[in-house]
Amino acid sequence: MKKVSTIFLRIVIVLIGVVALAIMIRFPLTEGRAANLDLFSIYADPFIIYGYLASIPFFVALYQAFKLLGYIGQNKVFSLNSVKALRTIKYCAIVLGILIVMAGLYLRIFHAEGDDPAGFVAVGIVTTFISIVIATAAAVFEKLLRSAVDLKAENDLTV
Repeated sequence: MKKVSTIFLRIVIVLIGVVALAIMIRFPLTEGRAANLDLFSIYADPFIIYGYLASIPFFVALYQAFKLLGYIGQNKVFSLNSVKALRTIKYCAIVLGILIVMAGLYLRIFHAEGDDPAGFVAVGIVTTFISIVIATAAAVFEKLLRSAVDLKAENDLTV
């Protein structure tokens, strides 16, 4: 992979992180039930706090993808560090999918009185599906990279 491509992808990852952080800061201020609340009350909402805690795996996965692109740019893609980064991305995607499902169940069970949760359920299904796809892709790439690293180590020993 060319150096320009990895730099471009690293910039894209940073932009994704900045936009996600900006949305997380701005969204609670524009939410309907928080229109008349002070700043402390808005950010003390348990669901907002859960959203912030659930975003930790997302940002960890972004950081690991950033590191993986750094390894690719340094031609160290066939290393154990790359395998570890892919494994961490896989686990973060799995945890994020579980946390999204838990949030959907919480809203459906405890806050469904007279409210139509179809919008959140649809968004939850889509984001959970995306998390599953990312976890599956990371698992496949991890397995392929692991076998390539093992093969490389075996070839290094025979030479």
